Amino acid sequence: MELGRVSTAMVTPFSSTGDIDFDKTAKLIEHLIANGSDSLVVCGTTGESPTLSVEEKEALFSFTIKVVNKRIPVIAGTGTFSTKETVKLTRMAERVGADGIMLVAPYYNKPDQKGMYAHFSYVAGETSLPVMLYNIPGRSAVNMLPETLIALSKIANIRAVKEASGSLEQMADIISGTDDGFSVYSGDDSLALPTLAIGGKGIVSVASHVAGNEMQRMITAFKEGRTKEAGAMHRALLPIFRGVFTAPNPVMVKYALKKLGVETGGVRLPLIGLEDKDESFDEIWENYEKNLHIFN
Repeated sequence: MELGRVSTAMVTPFSSTGDIDFDKTAKLIEHLIANGSDSLVVCGTTGESPTLSVEEKEALFSFTIKVVNKRIPVIAGTGTFSTKETVKLTRMAERVGADGIMLVAPYYNKPDQKGMYAHFSYVAGETSLPVMLYNIPGRSAVNMLPETLIALSKIANIRAVKEASGSLEQMADIISGTDDGFSVYSGDDSLALPTLAIGGKGIVSVASHVAGNEMQRMITAFKEGRTKEAGAMHRALLPIFRGVFTAPNPVMVKYALKKLGVETGGVRLPLIGLEDKDESFDEIWENYEKNLHIFN
């Protein structure tokens, strides 16, 4: 699965009535393609997938694929806590032309390692699409251990993992135990550069909505051996990496997009948006803008 170096976990734009706003979605897609996104993940957690109906997911998959028009890969977030529902969404994503799927570890029902292996291997067997697994213990309440991921990587179409355990040690074990065709992506923006340093492929990012080009420059500097420069860029980006998570995701990244003139609307309950400007984030943003000369 070729996601590139920076894959953006895309927010879902909403109208004032809380419906998906497809005009705003089209503008957002163009913004992301122009600003450093090598691929898009649609209907992930950042896209508020738990609040989207099956019909809305199908419409959003189809619309995004049409607007992108094969310029970059579109990965459909089809994972749920139900294997049957996950297969249904995966088949739908394949039917409408997705380039791959992302499967989050089943949340709430807390399967053990054998259960996770059975779930992911079954879903992978029901599609011809390449599969990216998504390990995020903080949301799913289960940690997919390296030995489970390594075993799953031997299934032909399971080709990547978005690792959001926050453990570089765990990521290193996965990289060591999988073949060169399997890609490990950080699911935490603040670990993008450290993940590259231990042999990871890149980042599935939230912050790339607003700093995608800067993240690309950081990765290029690292790849070209300019590690001191890459480290300075990483430190300059850290306030943004942290800032977009100062409220439940994606509240702050939608606020940051608005500062760039990219309107994506509010969020759906049970999340609530900001009633007014956020002075703490505004200060973070101002400091970030002051450091943009580092990326020139």
